[in-house]
Amino acid sequence: METNLALLLLLSPFAGFLFNVFLGKKVSKGISGAIGTITVLVSFLLSICFFTQVYQNGKPVEISLFEWISVHNFKLDFGLLLDQLSLLWLLFVTGIGSLIHLYSISYMHDDENMHKFFAYLNLFVFFMITLVIGNNLLVMFIGWEGVGLCSYLLIGFWYKNQSYNDAAKKAFIMNRIGDLGFLIGIFILGSMFSTLNFVEMKQALTAGNADTALLSVAALCLFIGACGKSAQLPLYTWLPDAMAGPTPVSALIHAATMVTAGIFMVTRMNFLFDLTPDVQNIIAIVGAATALVAASIGLLQNDIKKVLAYSTVSQLGLMFLALGFGAYNVAVFHVITHAFFKACLFLGSGSVIHGLHGEQDMRKMGGLRKAMPITFWTMMISTLAIAGIFPFAGFWSKDEILLVAFEHNKVLWVVASIASIMTAFYMFRLMYLTFFKDFRGTQHQKDHLHESPSLITIPLVILAILAFIGGAINFPGSTWLNHFLEPILSGKHEEHALGSHEYMLMGIAMAGAVFGILLAYSKYIKQAFVPKEDAEIVGLSKVIYNKYYVDQFYTFLIVRPLNSLSNFFRTTLEPALGKVVFSFGTVTNGIGIQGKKLQTGSIGLYLFAFVIGIFAIITYLFIAK
Repeated sequence: METNLALLLLLSPFAGFLFNVFLGKKVSKGISGAIGTITVLVSFLLSICFFTQVYQNGKPVEISLFEWISVHNFKLDFGLLLDQLSLLWLLFVTGIGSLIHLYSISYMHDDENMHKFFAYLNLFVFFMITLVIGNNLLVMFIGWEGVGLCSYLLIGFWYKNQSYNDAAKKAFIMNRIGDLGFLIGIFILGSMFSTLNFVEMKQALTAGNADTALLSVAALCLFIGACGKSAQLPLYTWLPDAMAGPTPVSALIHAATMVTAGIFMVTRMNFLFDLTPDVQNIIAIVGAATALVAASIGLLQNDIKKVLAYSTVSQLGLMFLALGFGAYNVAVFHVITHAFFKACLFLGSGSVIHGLHGEQDMRKMGGLRKAMPITFWTMMISTLAIAGIFPFAGFWSKDEILLVAFEHNKVLWVVASIASIMTAFYMFRLMYLTFFKDFRGTQHQKDHLHESPSLITIPLVILAILAFIGGAINFPGSTWLNHFLEPILSGKHEEHALGSHEYMLMGIAMAGAVFGILLAYSKYIKQAFVPKEDAEIVGLSKVIYNKYYVDQFYTFLIVRPLNSLSNFFRTTLEPALGKVVFSFGTVTNGIGIQGKKLQTGSIGLYLFAFVIGIFAIITYLFIAK
């Protein structure tokens, strides 16, 4: 029974994918969207059932479907693992995924390829579920590559726009760089333990017979994979460009699926990373640097979705900071709260874009608060959450990260705190420019301003409620999440009861967030400042606005040399090799032409040649004697 239900949980979104691929065009858009949404909802309901079961008895559900690989002493089953960690991920992947599907029914209703869009969304969720519930690294890798494929399909969904195609290719290629590191790490671990099963690897490492140096190499390779998938330095530039896809795609990638995969993998392999403190230090430093760099870029972005994209990169950096200190439960806590408020923010931005008929530049917005009250209030709640304002969900999870950072490394705590202040500033900059003061768009847009349909606003309201109360799962002194993850993170969870030390750090974090908000208020409300046009931006602002020219650097260092090399192969080497190969054909053809002359059709000539041949053979035999 458990096996059947687990397979239904996994395959239900895949069934939705098949339906929309083969039948989606033959049915109405409403039915296509409804089927796509219901199939993910089925997975969510089954996730709740398994979560309840594991929560009550504390026993993970492990299912071996069939023997997959058996080569010499290496054996691996294709199996599923539904434990505390995977079930937490399943709840927000399928739960938020269901809301995004519901939202998309209205948002994508006018698109001629709506059935294809839902097919890709369903496939995305299917592969993310595969990644989360696989009981070994190889099954995880199938899901890992699958979400990479789906991100490519969805980012470039509006394929008639070449810049969107370029963004899709960029995401795909940069993730392949990280995935190569992940694959090398898998090979190293497979050769060390003759298995890739999580439980068996943990048991082998507990025995303490592994080569520490080789473990460090494997852990570093896995982290490189996580850097690609979760957009950490230096493999982060694909994620902001992923905004080329429809807004529901942005919400799905940033909140529920792809970018959380790196956090999940490192947390799943916590028993490996705990034995490699040098790699953990690298993770913490990279996380803090990513948080700061991405937050600084977000300060000056004017595309509403780009601001949210850089905020995601920054928040992911904070999660990796926690992972680097071994506070896996704290990172998971922030993953969950971030999923709530970031999904709401992206879907809210989609509501704004929908209301403005595709406009994404905040310089051409303003004054939307009265015209779109539900969108405004839901986004305001989520903005307060991401800024870390008490008592919203982000306050609790972000403060946990800052507290862990303060206890382990004061320098990185300062870096993370500055990034958090920047977050409060640029998120309220977004809110002030979008919803306050006078409308700066066209008269046509102003005349048609309206609140979005209920299929868009209902998910926003649900997510805003979760962004408000989500911190309750891990209040200090009542750490439900820590205890729930105890079997996965045995002895590693942080217990932060509220004391004078904690209150002081909470106060500093709150003061920093309020400072960022007031700074944004002073500039964009009191001074009514509107960001300049691109051509007017100069100096350091121009450097930051152009994202420190990292993309240009990559183009100069990697893209152009590769293009030059490929041009050399195409214009010089390939023709030269072609001539060499063709010359063999020319010689052979010439020999054939001469050989054809012997085929005269004259029987007398053939008999003469036969006699000469017999004579030659007899002569040879006579001489040989």
